[in-house]
Amino acid sequence: MSVTKEYVEEVLNGVALRYRGPGGAIAVVKDGELIGQRVWGFADLDQRIPMTADTQMPICSITKQFVCALLIDLERNPPPALAAKGNAREQFSSHLKEILSPELTSDGELTIERLCNMQSGLRDYWAMTTLLGSKPDDEFLMARDCGPLLARTKSFQFQAGTEYSYCNLNFHLLARVIERATGESLGKLLEERLLRPAGMSTASLCPNTAHHPPPCVGYEGNEQHGFTAAINRMEWSGDAGLVASLTDMIAYERYLDKCYADPQSWYHTAIATSKFKDGNVARYRYGLSHTEIDGVDTVGHGGALRGYRLHRRHAPHERLSVVVMSNSDAGALSPNIEIFQKLLRRTKAQVDPVQPTEGWFGAFLDRDTQLSIVVTKGPRDGEVAISYDGGPEPIKLSTPNQGKSDSMLATIDGDSLSIHRVGDNRVLSARRIVPNKSIAKSTIFQGVYHCAEIDSTFHCTGQAGMLYGAFDGYLGRGHAAPMKYLGEDVWVLACPRGLDAPAPGDWTLIFHRDENDSIHGLTVGCWLARRVSFVKKG
Repeated sequence: MSVTKEYVEEVLNGVALRYRGPGGAIAVVKDGELIGQRVWGFADLDQRIPMTADTQMPICSITKQFVCALLIDLERNPPPALAAKGNAREQFSSHLKEILSPELTSDGELTIERLCNMQSGLRDYWAMTTLLGSKPDDEFLMARDCGPLLARTKSFQFQAGTEYSYCNLNFHLLARVIERATGESLGKLLEERLLRPAGMSTASLCPNTAHHPPPCVGYEGNEQHGFTAAINRMEWSGDAGLVASLTDMIAYERYLDKCYADPQSWYHTAIATSKFKDGNVARYRYGLSHTEIDGVDTVGHGGALRGYRLHRRHAPHERLSVVVMSNSDAGALSPNIEIFQKLLRRTKAQVDPVQPTEGWFGAFLDRDTQLSIVVTKGPRDGEVAISYDGGPEPIKLSTPNQGKSDSMLATIDGDSLSIHRVGDNRVLSARRIVPNKSIAKSTIFQGVYHCAEIDSTFHCTGQAGMLYGAFDGYLGRGHAAPMKYLGEDVWVLACPRGLDAPAPGDWTLIFHRDENDSIHGLTVGCWLARRVSFVKKG
């Protein structure tokens, strides 16, 4: 694959024009050398401070792979105090048991490895903060707020090792385990063992999102409605927390290229094939996701905080890396993939679009996850859009009743929708749910509901089909949000903004009736946190 600097410059200029936002920075590294970068716009619109290659941004969830690299290094090269106590992995496992409740660790299925591979079965703690009464602009401090949250973490949403589900809590736990075992801070360990050896001279751990180094400001909004500075007052360390410049990230990509040349490196361990308990191959391992782009295996991760979107991806065999950094909510994955596709120059056979059967469209309910699925028309001819894990995902149809995307295979058969989420190692078997006007306008749903496990209270208010929901918990009194009726006794509660970004999205609310046809409880869930049970009070 031959890629000239002139062609790269043309590609990057085109991407900058389409994803301009307040500002951005992108770079391409090939064969361990920088062959193109583009920086544009402003780090701070109000102060008119330009974005530069040395402007630091929070790299958010990209931090996860650094924590895993540190974990591997500590196991292979333990400091004297850690080595004196024996096997490092056993020490990490012991500290994990100290942090979590016995209900989660007694059977030995929740392991360090499964935390690293997003196979823990734990619910995402940033999603759960919504049920615990947080508001999007609230402060969340690790020392004050994480302890009570962990004490309320007592059950799984699926058996550890059986499937994949994105969970920030996994990496918060890994960081705490590392700190307990070594007696050192995560920031110090990362700097000494990874950041400085990788040549990332200005990168550092900054857990408190309210105290990021100036001058960069993250922005919510768009050109049509204007950009406003995003408010972030949460603290996290391990699941996110690193700040870095484009110059730092270029150094990291060059470092990874060298690591890949060494079969004994931590990077080779991290990108090796991972499997689920049933032997099926997993696409996520040690803080890195595997995504095929035009037939080429790439390894990387995205990052998101309110006002920031980032994505870095590496094709090891082709020795090609792309980094995209933006101080706005505009996505970074799409431009990253677009750059890869243009640089790989793979030709695709053109296929006439297949028109969908009308049976696709509507709302469905998955029997096991108890999550709603909504299917609408896709953005292009020959596609439908499936909303399950946040925003709608386009499915390209091969027949009127079947289609696929990079992450799922879907089939509609009358009122039955089957979706194989390959990366999740899960098959969704969903049935159509049909709206009933009399049920929608009923007053039986209003009331107060309580979840004993997490000590959360849900308030359902309103009338004539216009209902609102709000959660109270140890984090406060969350704001009221409108509920939308889907069918039968199933509603969704919108949550487009939360402490984390992206926020949980829609929560599915399934109300339950007793033998007298009265509502006695409900099940609440989103793609990050499923099957939380509430009982109606009074």
